[in-house]
Amino acid sequence: MAVVGYARVSSVGQSLDVQLHKLKDCDKIFQEKRTGTSNQRTRLKACLEYVREGDTLMVTRLDRLARSTLHLCQLAEQLARKQVNLQVLDQNIHTQDATGRLLFNMLGAIAQFETEIRAERQMDGIQNAKARGVSLGRSKTLTEKQCLELRQKRQRGVLIKTLMEDYKLSKASVYRYLDGINAIQPAD
Repeated sequence: MAVVGYARVSSVGQSLDVQLHKLKDCDKIFQEKRTGTSNQRTRLKACLEYVREGDTLMVTRLDRLARSTLHLCQLAEQLARKQVNLQVLDQNIHTQDATGRLLFNMLGAIAQFETEIRAERQMDGIQNAKARGVSLGRSKTLTEKQCLELRQKRQRGVLIKTLMEDYKLSKASVYRYLDGINAIQPAD
C-alpha cells in the first residue's frame, strides 16, 4: 500500500517546491506544470494508472487535482473503482471514511463555485474596462503609415517571407495586416 503524491502548478514560472515539501513522505510523486483546464495532463494520467488497490493518492489542495466539480467527481469515481483513497492535506480530507467523502464533495462544489465567481468577476472587469474606453490586448506593432507601406509592397509582389523579415512579424500577423484586421482605425 503506497502513498502516491501528485503536484501541479499552472505555469512554467511557478514553483512546485511548496507542494513537493508537503508531499515529501510519499513513496512516489508525480508532478507537472500544466493548467488545470488542459487536457494534456500526462503526469496525472500516469499517476492514475500507477495507483493500485489500497494505495492513497495525496495532493496538497483539491484545485491541484481537478479542473471542475465534474472532473473532481469523475476522478473520485475512478479512484473508488480502483479502491484508492484520496488524501487532501491542506483541507484535511481523507476519503477512507464517510465524513471525509462528505467533506470532499462539499469542498469540491465550493471550489467550482469560486472558480465560476472568479470568471464572472473577470468578465465584468473586462466589460467595465471596455465601457471606459480602455484598450485591451496587445498594442499594434505597425503604425498606420507602416500598414499602408506593407500593403503597397505586397501589391508590388514582395513575398510574405520578405515582409515578415522586414517588419519582424509572424506570417499570421502579416496576413492580418494585409486583410486590414490589425489596421489602425482613423479617428473620427
